[in-house]
Amino acid sequence: MPPPRRRPGHRVLFLLLALLLPSPPPTRAPAPPGPAAALLQALGLPDVHRGALTPRPVPPVMWRLFRHRDPQEARVGPRRTPQGTTLRPCHVEELGVAGNIVRHIPDRGAPTRPPEPARAAGQCPEWTVLFDLSAVEPAERPSRARLELRFAAAEAAEAPFGWELSITQAAEGDGAGAGPVLLRQAVPTLRTPVRAELLGAAWPRNASAPRSLRLALALRPRAPAACAHLAEASLLLVTLDPRLCHPLARPRREAEPAVGGSPGGACRTRRLYVSFREVGWHRWVIAPRGFLANYCQGQCALPAALSGPGGTAPLNHAVLRALMHAAAPGAGGLPCCVPARLSPISVLFFDNSDNVVLRHYEDMVVDECGCR
Repeated sequence: MPPPRRRPGHRVLFLLLALLLPSPPPTRAPAPPGPAAALLQALGLPDVHRGALTPRPVPPVMWRLFRHRDPQEARVGPRRTPQGTTLRPCHVEELGVAGNIVRHIPDRGAPTRPPEPARAAGQCPEWTVLFDLSAVEPAERPSRARLELRFAAAEAAEAPFGWELSITQAAEGDGAGAGPVLLRQAVPTLRTPVRAELLGAAWPRNASAPRSLRLALALRPRAPAACAHLAEASLLLVTLDPRLCHPLARPRREAEPAVGGSPGGACRTRRLYVSFREVGWHRWVIAPRGFLANYCQGQCALPAALSGPGGTAPLNHAVLRALMHAAAPGAGGLPCCVPARLSPISVLFFDNSDNVVLRHYEDMVVDECGCR
Protein backbone atom coordinates (compact mmCIF):
# COMPACT_ATOMS: atom_id res chain seq x y z
CA MET A 1 0.00 0.00 0.00
CA PRO A 2 1.22 3.50 -0.71
CA PRO A 3 2.15 5.50 2.41
CA PRO A 4 -0.57 7.89 3.70
CA ARG A 5 -0.34 11.49 2.48
CA ARG A 6 0.61 14.04 5.13
CA ARG A 7 -1.21 17.30 5.54
CA PRO A 8 0.88 20.42 5.17
CA GLY A 9 1.96 21.92 8.45
CA HIS A 10 0.98 25.30 9.79
CA ARG A 11 4.18 26.89 8.57
CA VAL A 12 3.51 25.78 4.99
CA LEU A 13 -0.08 27.14 5.14
CA PHE A 14 1.11 30.52 6.42
CA LEU A 15 3.71 30.63 3.65
CA LEU A 16 1.07 29.90 0.98
CA LEU A 17 -1.25 32.57 2.41
CA ALA A 18 1.58 35.07 2.41
CA LEU A 19 2.28 34.34 -1.26
CA LEU A 20 -1.38 34.44 -2.36
CA LEU A 21 -2.64 37.44 -0.36
CA PRO A 22 -1.77 40.94 -1.62
CA SER A 23 1.19 42.37 0.23
CA PRO A 24 0.73 45.62 2.15
CA PRO A 25 2.34 48.73 0.75
CA PRO A 26 5.87 49.36 1.97
CA THR A 27 6.07 51.55 5.03
CA ARG A 28 7.21 55.06 4.35
CA ALA A 29 9.42 57.19 6.54
CA PRO A 30 7.48 59.86 8.42
CA ALA A 31 7.11 63.00 6.38
CA PRO A 32 9.07 66.02 7.56
CA PRO A 33 7.01 68.58 9.45
CA GLY A 34 5.38 71.34 7.44
CA PRO A 35 6.20 75.03 7.90
CA ALA A 36 3.63 75.51 10.66
CA ALA A 37 4.76 72.42 12.59
CA ALA A 38 8.42 73.39 12.22
CA LEU A 39 7.68 76.88 13.51
CA LEU A 40 5.74 75.42 16.45
CA GLN A 41 8.75 73.27 17.30
CA ALA A 42 11.11 76.23 17.06
CA LEU A 43 8.89 78.26 19.41
CA GLY A 44 8.63 75.42 21.90
CA LEU A 45 4.83 75.22 21.65
CA PRO A 46 3.19 71.78 21.96
CA ASP A 47 0.23 72.43 19.69
CA VAL A 48 -1.75 75.08 17.88
CA HIS A 49 -4.41 77.07 19.67
CA ARG A 50 -7.70 75.25 20.30
CA GLY A 51 -9.30 77.76 22.63
CA ALA A 52 -12.30 80.03 22.25
CA LEU A 53 -13.04 81.51 18.82
CA THR A 54 -13.63 84.92 20.42
CA PRO A 55 -10.67 85.52 22.73
CA ARG A 56 -10.84 87.90 25.63
CA PRO A 57 -9.31 91.40 25.49
CA VAL A 58 -5.58 91.68 26.00
CA PRO A 59 -4.76 93.25 29.40
CA PRO A 60 -2.86 96.56 29.14
CA VAL A 61 -0.01 95.23 31.28
CA MET A 62 0.71 92.53 28.69
CA TRP A 63 0.81 95.11 25.90
CA ARG A 64 3.24 97.22 27.90
CA LEU A 65 5.52 94.26 28.61
CA PHE A 66 5.52 93.20 24.96
CA ARG A 67 6.28 96.67 23.58
CA HIS A 68 9.02 97.16 26.15
CA ARG A 69 10.66 93.83 25.37
CA ASP A 70 10.32 93.15 21.66
CA PRO A 71 13.21 94.62 19.62
CA GLN A 72 11.30 94.80 16.33
CA GLU A 73 8.35 96.48 18.03
CA ALA A 74 10.73 98.98 19.59
CA ARG A 75 12.03 99.92 16.14
CA VAL A 76 8.60 100.30 14.50
CA GLY A 77 6.83 102.13 17.33
CA PRO A 78 7.93 104.89 19.70
CA ARG A 79 11.17 104.08 21.52
CA ARG A 80 10.50 103.02 25.10
CA THR A 81 14.11 102.45 26.10
CA PRO A 82 17.15 104.68 25.50
CA GLN A 83 19.16 104.01 22.36
CA GLY A 84 21.93 101.52 22.97
CA THR A 85 20.22 100.02 26.01
CA THR A 86 20.99 96.34 26.48
CA LEU A 87 18.11 94.33 27.92
CA ARG A 88 19.22 91.54 30.18
CA PRO A 89 18.19 88.13 28.83
CA CYS A 90 15.81 86.10 30.95
CA HIS A 91 14.80 89.18 32.92
CA VAL A 92 11.56 91.19 32.96
CA GLU A 93 12.82 94.72 33.58
CA GLU A 94 9.42 96.31 34.18
CA LEU A 95 8.64 93.84 36.97
CA GLY A 96 12.20 93.60 38.27
CA VAL A 97 12.36 89.78 38.31
CA ALA A 98 14.04 87.01 36.36
CA GLY A 99 11.88 85.30 33.73
CA ASN A 100 11.19 84.76 30.05
CA ILE A 101 7.51 83.71 30.17
CA VAL A 102 4.71 85.94 31.48
CA ARG A 103 1.13 84.69 31.76
CA HIS A 104 -2.01 86.66 32.54
CA ILE A 105 -4.40 84.08 34.02
CA PRO A 106 -8.07 85.00 34.58
CA ASP A 107 -10.23 83.83 37.44
CA ARG A 108 -12.07 80.65 36.39
CA GLY A 109 -14.41 80.80 39.38
CA ALA A 110 -16.12 84.04 38.34
CA PRO A 111 -18.74 82.43 36.03
CA THR A 112 -19.91 80.05 38.78
CA ARG A 113 -19.78 82.57 41.60
CA PRO A 114 -23.30 83.20 43.02
CA PRO A 115 -24.57 86.77 43.13
CA GLU A 116 -23.62 88.59 46.29
CA PRO A 117 -26.52 89.29 48.65
CA ALA A 118 -26.84 92.61 50.40
CA ARG A 119 -24.82 92.55 53.60
CA ALA A 120 -24.68 94.90 56.52
CA ALA A 121 -21.48 96.66 57.45
CA GLY A 122 -19.07 94.31 59.17
CA GLN A 123 -20.61 91.25 57.48
CA CYS A 124 -18.97 91.50 54.10
CA PRO A 125 -18.93 88.36 51.91
CA GLU A 126 -15.97 86.21 50.91
CA TRP A 127 -15.04 85.33 47.35
CA THR A 128 -13.52 82.14 45.98
CA VAL A 129 -11.19 82.55 43.01
CA LEU A 130 -9.73 79.73 40.91
CA PHE A 131 -6.69 79.92 38.65
CA ASP A 132 -5.79 77.16 36.18
CA LEU A 133 -1.99 76.72 36.14
CA SER A 134 -1.89 73.42 34.25
CA ALA A 135 -0.14 75.04 31.27
CA VAL A 136 2.95 75.79 33.37
CA GLU A 137 5.62 73.17 32.67
CA PRO A 138 7.54 71.54 35.56
CA ALA A 139 10.85 72.95 34.26
CA GLU A 140 9.64 76.53 34.71
CA ARG A 141 10.69 78.30 37.90
CA PRO A 142 8.20 80.93 39.12
CA SER A 143 9.68 84.30 40.05
CA ARG A 144 6.48 86.31 40.59
CA ALA A 145 2.83 85.46 41.21
CA ARG A 146 0.95 88.73 41.55
CA LEU A 147 -2.72 88.63 42.42
CA GLU A 148 -4.65 91.63 41.09
CA LEU A 149 -8.15 92.53 42.26
CA ARG A 150 -10.44 95.17 40.81
CA PHE A 151 -13.56 96.34 42.57
CA ALA A 152 -16.73 97.91 41.18
CA ALA A 153 -16.31 101.67 40.82
CA ALA A 154 -19.75 102.48 42.22
CA GLU A 155 -19.00 100.56 45.42
CA ALA A 156 -15.35 101.46 45.83
CA ALA A 157 -16.11 104.11 48.41
CA GLU A 158 -13.29 105.12 50.66
CA ALA A 159 -13.27 103.66 54.17
CA PRO A 160 -12.06 106.06 56.89
CA PHE A 161 -9.26 103.73 58.03
CA GLY A 162 -8.85 101.61 54.89
CA TRP A 163 -9.43 97.90 54.44
CA GLU A 164 -7.80 94.61 55.32
CA LEU A 165 -7.41 91.87 52.75
CA SER A 166 -7.00 88.29 53.97
CA ILE A 167 -6.25 85.36 51.66
CA THR A 168 -6.73 81.74 52.67
CA GLN A 169 -6.48 78.39 50.94
CA ALA A 170 -10.00 77.51 49.82
CA ALA A 171 -11.45 74.00 50.00
CA GLU A 172 -12.83 72.21 46.93
CA GLY A 173 -16.43 72.29 48.12
CA ASP A 174 -18.47 74.98 49.77
CA GLY A 175 -16.09 75.34 52.69
CA ALA A 176 -14.34 78.42 51.34
CA GLY A 177 -11.69 79.72 53.63
CA ALA A 178 -11.30 76.43 55.47
CA GLY A 179 -7.53 76.33 54.94
CA PRO A 180 -4.81 78.31 56.71
CA VAL A 181 -4.43 82.06 56.25
CA LEU A 182 -1.79 82.68 53.60
CA LEU A 183 -1.38 86.42 54.07
CA ARG A 184 -3.00 89.56 55.43
CA GLN A 185 -2.48 92.92 53.81
CA ALA A 186 -3.60 96.49 54.49
CA VAL A 187 -5.43 98.17 51.60
CA PRO A 188 -5.57 101.97 51.79
CA THR A 189 -7.89 102.49 48.80
CA LEU A 190 -10.01 100.55 46.31
CA ARG A 191 -9.92 103.16 43.56
CA THR A 192 -6.81 101.48 42.10
CA PRO A 193 -6.22 97.73 41.58
CA VAL A 194 -5.30 95.83 44.74
CA ARG A 195 -2.18 93.70 44.27
CA ALA A 196 -0.76 90.95 46.50
CA GLU A 197 2.32 88.78 45.96
CA LEU A 198 1.45 85.09 46.36
CA LEU A 199 4.87 83.55 45.69
CA GLY A 200 6.19 82.33 49.00
CA ALA A 201 2.71 82.41 50.52
CA ALA A 202 0.56 80.23 48.25
CA TRP A 203 3.48 77.88 47.47
CA PRO A 204 7.23 77.83 48.26
CA ARG A 205 9.51 80.06 46.21
CA ASN A 206 11.78 77.26 45.01
CA ALA A 207 8.93 74.89 44.09
CA SER A 208 7.13 74.42 40.79
CA ALA A 209 3.74 76.02 40.36
CA PRO A 210 0.73 73.91 41.36
CA ARG A 211 -1.70 72.63 38.75
CA SER A 212 -4.42 74.93 40.09
CA LEU A 213 -4.81 77.55 42.77
CA ARG A 214 -8.06 78.04 44.70
CA LEU A 215 -8.17 80.96 47.13
CA ALA A 216 -10.73 82.49 49.45
CA LEU A 217 -10.61 86.28 49.67
CA ALA A 218 -12.06 88.49 52.38
CA LEU A 219 -11.95 92.29 52.33
CA ARG A 220 -13.24 94.00 55.43
CA PRO A 221 -13.21 97.69 56.35
CA ARG A 222 -11.25 98.66 59.44
CA ALA A 223 -14.14 100.92 60.45
CA PRO A 224 -17.88 100.69 59.64
CA ALA A 225 -18.33 101.17 55.89
CA ALA A 226 -20.15 99.67 52.93
CA CYS A 227 -18.95 96.34 51.63
CA ALA A 228 -17.02 96.22 48.37
CA HIS A 229 -17.98 94.22 45.28
CA LEU A 230 -15.30 92.19 43.50
CA ALA A 231 -15.44 92.94 39.77
CA GLU A 232 -12.39 91.05 38.44
CA ALA A 233 -9.54 88.87 39.69
CA SER A 234 -6.46 87.81 37.76
CA LEU A 235 -3.00 86.35 38.34
CA LEU A 236 0.16 87.64 36.68
CA LEU A 237 2.61 84.74 36.71
CA VAL A 238 6.27 85.16 35.67
CA THR A 239 8.39 82.04 35.18
CA LEU A 240 11.91 81.31 34.02
CA ASP A 241 12.43 78.43 31.59
CA PRO A 242 16.20 77.69 31.52
CA ARG A 243 15.84 75.98 28.15
CA LEU A 244 14.96 79.32 26.54
CA CYS A 245 17.62 81.31 28.38
CA HIS A 246 21.06 82.37 27.15
CA PRO A 247 23.62 83.73 29.60
CA LEU A 248 25.03 86.49 27.36
CA ALA A 249 23.08 89.66 26.69
CA ARG A 250 22.63 90.89 23.13
CA PRO A 251 22.04 94.52 22.17
CA ARG A 252 18.88 95.58 20.43
CA ARG A 253 19.08 95.46 16.66
CA GLU A 254 19.12 98.87 14.96
CA ALA A 255 20.40 98.19 11.42
CA GLU A 256 18.17 96.72 8.72
CA PRO A 257 19.44 93.52 7.06
CA ALA A 258 21.08 93.80 3.66
CA VAL A 259 18.50 93.10 0.96
CA GLY A 260 18.96 91.91 -2.59
CA GLY A 261 21.88 90.50 -4.45
CA SER A 262 22.26 87.29 -6.41
CA PRO A 263 23.15 83.94 -4.80
CA GLY A 264 26.57 84.28 -6.38
CA GLY A 265 27.42 87.47 -4.49
CA ALA A 266 29.33 87.86 -1.26
CA CYS A 267 28.15 86.29 1.97
CA ARG A 268 25.54 88.59 3.44
CA THR A 269 22.23 88.74 5.30
CA ARG A 270 19.16 88.26 3.12
CA ARG A 271 15.69 89.45 4.08
CA LEU A 272 13.12 86.80 5.05
CA TYR A 273 9.81 87.79 6.63
CA VAL A 274 7.79 85.14 8.49
CA SER A 275 4.06 85.96 8.50
CA PHE A 276 1.88 84.32 11.15
CA ARG A 277 -1.15 84.82 8.90
CA GLU A 278 0.42 82.69 6.16
CA VAL A 279 0.72 79.75 8.57
CA GLY A 280 -2.81 80.32 9.92
CA TRP A 281 -1.83 81.57 13.39
CA HIS A 282 -3.24 85.09 13.16
CA ARG A 283 -6.31 84.20 15.26
CA TRP A 284 -4.31 83.35 18.36
CA VAL A 285 -0.97 85.11 17.90
CA ILE A 286 -1.68 88.62 19.15
CA ALA A 287 1.61 90.26 18.28
CA PRO A 288 3.69 90.58 16.27
CA ARG A 289 1.99 89.87 12.96
CA GLY A 290 5.28 88.46 11.80
CA PHE A 291 9.01 88.92 12.20
CA LEU A 292 12.18 89.27 10.14
CA ALA A 293 13.87 85.90 10.45
CA ASN A 294 16.40 86.54 7.63
CA TYR A 295 18.96 84.04 6.37
CA CYS A 296 22.55 83.88 5.12
CA GLN A 297 23.56 83.37 1.51
CA GLY A 298 26.59 84.10 -0.63
CA GLN A 299 30.06 83.01 -1.55
CA CYS A 300 33.02 82.73 0.77
CA ALA A 301 35.72 82.59 -1.92
CA LEU A 302 38.38 85.29 -2.24
CA PRO A 303 37.97 88.25 -2.15
CA ALA A 304 34.41 87.88 -0.81
CA ALA A 305 35.66 85.91 2.20
CA LEU A 306 37.73 88.86 3.44
CA SER A 307 34.91 91.37 3.82
CA GLY A 308 31.43 92.07 2.60
CA PRO A 309 28.45 94.34 3.18
CA GLY A 310 26.14 93.25 5.95
CA GLY A 311 28.68 90.79 7.31
CA THR A 312 31.24 90.45 10.03
CA ALA A 313 34.97 89.89 9.94
CA PRO A 314 35.65 86.25 9.01
CA LEU A 315 37.61 83.91 11.20
CA ASN A 316 41.27 83.38 10.42
CA HIS A 317 40.48 79.75 9.70
CA ALA A 318 37.90 80.79 7.09
CA VAL A 319 40.43 83.08 5.36
CA LEU A 320 43.00 80.28 5.41
CA ARG A 321 40.54 77.85 3.82
CA ALA A 322 39.69 80.40 1.13
CA LEU A 323 43.39 80.91 0.37
CA MET A 324 44.00 77.16 0.17
CA HIS A 325 41.01 76.74 -2.14
CA ALA A 326 42.29 79.53 -4.42
CA ALA A 327 45.75 77.95 -4.60
CA ALA A 328 44.59 74.34 -4.91
CA PRO A 329 40.81 73.96 -5.51
CA GLY A 330 40.92 70.26 -4.75
CA ALA A 331 42.70 70.60 -1.43
CA GLY A 332 39.65 71.50 0.58
CA GLY A 333 36.22 73.06 0.47
CA LEU A 334 35.34 76.71 0.89
CA PRO A 335 34.11 78.10 4.21
CA CYS A 336 30.36 78.40 4.64
CA CYS A 337 28.15 81.48 4.89
CA VAL A 338 26.47 81.13 8.28
CA PRO A 339 24.84 83.38 10.93
CA ALA A 340 27.42 85.30 12.95
CA ARG A 341 25.02 87.26 15.20
CA LEU A 342 21.42 86.54 16.13
CA SER A 343 18.88 88.41 18.22
CA PRO A 344 15.65 87.53 20.04
CA ILE A 345 11.95 88.12 19.50
CA SER A 346 8.96 88.21 21.84
CA VAL A 347 5.58 86.66 20.97
CA LEU A 348 2.27 87.56 22.61
CA PHE A 349 -0.41 84.89 22.14
CA PHE A 350 -3.38 83.00 23.59
CA ASP A 351 -2.70 79.48 24.85
CA ASN A 352 -5.22 76.63 24.89
CA SER A 353 -6.55 77.81 28.27
CA ASP A 354 -7.15 81.30 26.79
CA ASN A 355 -4.44 82.78 28.99
CA VAL A 356 -2.54 85.68 27.49
CA VAL A 357 1.11 84.57 27.32
CA LEU A 358 4.26 86.54 26.55
CA ARG A 359 7.27 84.39 25.67
CA HIS A 360 10.76 85.56 24.84
CA TYR A 361 12.87 83.57 22.37
CA GLU A 362 16.59 83.92 21.86
CA ASP A 363 18.40 83.45 18.51
CA MET A 364 15.35 83.84 16.26
CA VAL A 365 16.56 86.62 13.92
CA VAL A 366 19.73 86.58 11.81
CA ASP A 367 21.36 90.02 12.08
CA GLU A 368 24.80 89.39 10.60
CA CYS A 369 26.39 86.69 8.48
CA GLY A 370 30.00 85.67 8.10
CA CYS A 371 32.28 83.04 6.61
CA ARG A 372 33.04 80.22 9.01
